[in-house]
Amino acid sequence: MRSSRRQFVLGTLGAATAFGPLRAFAADFPERPITFICPWPAGGTADTTMRALCVAAARTLGQTIVVENKPGAAGMLGLRQMAMAKPDGYTIGQIPVSVTRFSQLGSVQLDPLKAFTYIARTSGQTFGIAVAATAPWKTLKDFVAHAKGKPNGVTYGSAGIGGATHVGMEEFALAAGVEFNHIPFKGGSEALQALLGGHVDALADSSSWAPHVASGKLRLLATWGEQRTAEFKDVPTLKELGYNVVVDAPNGIGGPKGLEPAVAARLREAFKLAAVSPEFKAACARIDAPLMYLDGPDYEKYMAGMYRKETQLIERLKLKELMVKG
Repeated sequence: MRSSRRQFVLGTLGAATAFGPLRAFAADFPERPITFICPWPAGGTADTTMRALCVAAARTLGQTIVVENKPGAAGMLGLRQMAMAKPDGYTIGQIPVSVTRFSQLGSVQLDPLKAFTYIARTSGQTFGIAVAATAPWKTLKDFVAHAKGKPNGVTYGSAGIGGATHVGMEEFALAAGVEFNHIPFKGGSEALQALLGGHVDALADSSSWAPHVASGKLRLLATWGEQRTAEFKDVPTLKELGYNVVVDAPNGIGGPKGLEPAVAARLREAFKLAAVSPEFKAACARIDAPLMYLDGPDYEKYMAGMYRKETQLIERLKLKELMVKG
């Protein structure tokens, strides 16, 4: 009996020693700047909104959040780097929802249901199809009619193979009965420059095109949300034009799997406040991005649902074949 009691006391002391530093670490977190990996090029819509979000979250955390751009592979290169980081809360980043697709296509060796600690879903994106203001197509109907008469002859740029803009455009092409010639880039900003430079006929992107549409350099043929955007109320959605395609691809924040629960809670609190901050709201408003906040646990459930939906989409669009074609 005395021996059992002695073992219990020693075990209790051992547990206190083992977990004490973790609790102390969580209480003091963060003690130094945090690195935020944005898996897209600087200057794009995701980069702009994530930087505003990080400025606001840093205020709550009392430490600087340093944004590092790690573009490539439609957002998967930076995401993989974040997932492989030490799970101490000092490396976090944006999680593109397209990881639910790429993981099933085999282009990234990550299981999105097991690889991350989900912190917050923050905002959606306003996608659209834009062409040069000098292009002969005044409406989406004109654009589709031209494409039907010229299979694979109409080019469009996107942020990369298999990303939301590529898949959304191919889903639209399937619904419209046309075939486009896809030209992938490392990010939306590069695709935008290709359109402005006359190197592609159209651009499928989140609202990097917005200021250029407003200035008259580009023409917006359609947006991809459930409803028309606040800034471009005269532009119809794909859905109201008869194509049952809706794409909003919400952005989210996460860290590597295994974050100390208290650290994750601290980050969740900071990004919850950041999601309603004036600077983040202003950044989203500038690109017509809808606010779509979800706390970590609900965001994780959302991603699980998206994973199941992507399984069906991969089959319907024959995405594995599209990936091979490039």
